[in-house]
Amino acid sequence: MLVFLSAFVISCGVVQISWEAEVRQALIDGVEEIAAPGIPGPLCVFGDKAVTVIVGKSEDGIYQPVVAAGIMGKGRVVAFGHTGYLDAPSLEIADTKKLFINAVKWAAQKTAPKIALRHNPKFAKALRASGLHAESLDGRNWLDELGGFDVVCVYPASLSEGEIRRLQEFVRRGKGLVAADLGWGWLQLNPGKDITEHPANKLLYPAGILWADGMLDRTSKQGFSAKIEPPTYCHAGKALDSLLAFERKQIELRKEEVTQAVWSVSTAIRTLPASDQNLLSKIREWATAQPGSIVPTPERPVGMDNPLARLVVTLQVHDLKHLPPEKVQPHPAAKFFPGDVPKEAKRVKKVIEIDTSIPDWHSTGLYAAPGEVLTIRVPKEAAGKGLAVRIGAHSDTLWHLPTWRRCPEICRTFPIDKPEVKVANAFGGLVYIVVPRGCRLGKVQVEVDGAVEAPYFVLGRTPIDDWVQRIRYLPAPWAELATSKIVLTVPSDVIRNLDHPEEVMDFWDKVLDACAELAAIPKERERPERIVADIQISAGYMHSGYPIMTHLDAAKVMVDVTCLMTNSHGAVWGLFHELGHNHQSPDWTFEGTGEVTVNLFTLYVLDKVCRIPPERTRKELSKDGRAEALRRFFASGAKFEVWKSDPFLALIMYVQIQEAFGWDAFRKVFAEYRQLSPNERPKNDDEKRDQWLIRLSRTVGRNLARFFDTWGIPVSEQAKQAVADLPEWMPENFPPK
Repeated sequence: MLVFLSAFVISCGVVQISWEAEVRQALIDGVEEIAAPGIPGPLCVFGDKAVTVIVGKSEDGIYQPVVAAGIMGKGRVVAFGHTGYLDAPSLEIADTKKLFINAVKWAAQKTAPKIALRHNPKFAKALRASGLHAESLDGRNWLDELGGFDVVCVYPASLSEGEIRRLQEFVRRGKGLVAADLGWGWLQLNPGKDITEHPANKLLYPAGILWADGMLDRTSKQGFSAKIEPPTYCHAGKALDSLLAFERKQIELRKEEVTQAVWSVSTAIRTLPASDQNLLSKIREWATAQPGSIVPTPERPVGMDNPLARLVVTLQVHDLKHLPPEKVQPHPAAKFFPGDVPKEAKRVKKVIEIDTSIPDWHSTGLYAAPGEVLTIRVPKEAAGKGLAVRIGAHSDTLWHLPTWRRCPEICRTFPIDKPEVKVANAFGGLVYIVVPRGCRLGKVQVEVDGAVEAPYFVLGRTPIDDWVQRIRYLPAPWAELATSKIVLTVPSDVIRNLDHPEEVMDFWDKVLDACAELAAIPKERERPERIVADIQISAGYMHSGYPIMTHLDAAKVMVDVTCLMTNSHGAVWGLFHELGHNHQSPDWTFEGTGEVTVNLFTLYVLDKVCRIPPERTRKELSKDGRAEALRRFFASGAKFEVWKSDPFLALIMYVQIQEAFGWDAFRKVFAEYRQLSPNERPKNDDEKRDQWLIRLSRTVGRNLARFFDTWGIPVSEQAKQAVADLPEWMPENFPPK
């Protein structure tokens, strides 16, 4: 168990409540549980007069603040980790209203405060209904009206620099501020920006509170429990002081305390402005005193057994993200991963045509050497229209992992806000032009000057002779094979002897067409999927997304058609599986089937492209494997909880449907779901199961209610009645006797 912040201090034999505990107690008085609107994000608490009030869960055993309080001058502030805490519906969940009332009273330092809200009339009305004096200030000159109020409640993300300064002065004079915002949400809405630029962080930095990136898990049924006393090392300032003392062998820390402390300080480093002269200065001072450099590599990873080293690496990456390109130097870890570029390799100037009707990453076939400056030029009319330059394909960040085999963040993105921009990345990487969705610039000529050519094959465009004789030997350490439907990013060593890239990419086009066919979407895609091999990824052996990420051992498999066609490596299933996740729909994926319905795509690709039927794909789906799984399941009572906890057991149910009615049943029902209006779509798990029974039964023309019952899948009586007119169906010899 973690060591928690003590609520008491022993002094001269008298028990005295600490200032932090006093603040927290004032805020959670009468509060046991609060709401979790949406997906709240963490706060970073680091100031001397900042206190964690309520925590949420992050990684295993890690807590992070979701509500915090602090002092700014003579005034007080309270911060919430989601904008929804200033929405009327949240007040009615658990004890959220009581917490909010406590917050405005504590911040205002009055029992009956006059509350101002910035452009939030619905919330003001809800507060008035609760007996509070609250008004919404909606005009342009709203700040001029604050004089008659004791506390103001705002969403900081919408504040201008001038408004931030005036609000800070308002608080410093002895007034109160309640702020609700979100880190990860702001980053999604502001691509290319850093969390340090969040207006909320500029607002509350003087109070020692910031909004960090990331998402929090609940600690109670309705949201977050106020009964959990925040660990001492949720406070980044205290965590750093203790880690430094631990390093000097002045104190002992348990493993879980070190983990919590490192997490809190690492979060602070990545969230604090580069100008911070307190916490960041302490880490720089310690790092300067250490002999040699700290370089995470596969052979010498940086783990929790060296907590200060992790913080130094974190600080290095933080600093590199904010350096102007001209000052960037190669990071010593770059030669280990993603790799170095030969000094003699020719630096080139190349013009690439970018079709801006296609969103997201556009490969250029170019590679930026670590620390070297590239010049990007675009027509004047394309500057400042949302285009960006990305250096690096390895988009996974590894901050949460206990061991780093590479630096935890190695890509960098720059906005093309002028006709000519300079860019550089200390780790180097493949160069991409990033196009925002909805861009209407047409085809844009982009010049990249100073990069190295990388092996790059585009199906139907790259001459095979040129590939065989020249392109595959180009000096960059990473290569790409592309079609309009998928791009594979692999180490160049993997493709040096690849004679027929067209066969590889023709195979992958068939895979993507099969996924589209089953999902009932057009085969011509808005933009290609991507699969990137990496030495270490953020979760699992592979994970879905844009791009799909996988470990390096899958790179050879990705370009080996024989291996792919015969399903002779575990990575084959994984690659098709992750593509399945990218095609899955929540409409027909209820709780417990996230890792089940995805494998309909895996099986469909193996069947239709590789000609391997489901029963030959895995031992779990073979005749003997199924028989044993069914024997155990029915012997234990055929419970839904067991069914949904075993993905391959659950998959047998779907395979039974496929074997009886063919793949066409799934294609038709998925197409039907795609045509549904928003009002027709299932809103919860009960509706998802009911609709799945009804729509699938209607599609195959059979009553599947008893089949669902036998498997233990709960559906309503109304759903069963909706298919009662159809002839009943059950698989042969099922359930097994």
